[in-house]
Amino acid sequence: MAISFNLNGKAVRFEGDPETPILWVLRDHMDVTSPKYGCGAALCGACTVHLEGTAIRSCSTPVSAAASKSVTTLEGLPAKMGSALQEAWIEFDVPQCGYCQTGQMMSAADLLAKKSKPNSEEIKNAMSGNICRCGTYSRIEKAVKRAADKLA
Repeated sequence: MAISFNLNGKAVRFEGDPETPILWVLRDHMDVTSPKYGCGAALCGACTVHLEGTAIRSCSTPVSAAASKSVTTLEGLPAKMGSALQEAWIEFDVPQCGYCQTGQMMSAADLLAKKSKPNSEEIKNAMSGNICRCGTYSRIEKAVKRAADKLA
């Protein structure tokens, strides 16, 4: 079965099992490797991408859910959002191992697209589905606030 969708602003087509998780379609068929495999059960957030502008876990979402829709990875974020997040992440030296960071940034982008000035509680709630084994949560919170400032 062929499934067409928009990936980072470009029309793409996947020929295969419609139950294949979006993560594997992106990584194995579209050569997009920013979303990572972490747990395979939608619990860690390393695989976070946007589907129609909302953060989802691509490891557990079948590609059929993306049919005729838009999927955005870190590479496809609008330039202003991507730059604000990247600069803030660097400023606060957020990543240690870095494995979770694309998922963290995609969750942050989802939050910032919906709430221009989130408070600490809103940030913690929005980011709660992303696990950082290195424990950089306080730096992530500061970076999200700084990115919000940069976007204002």
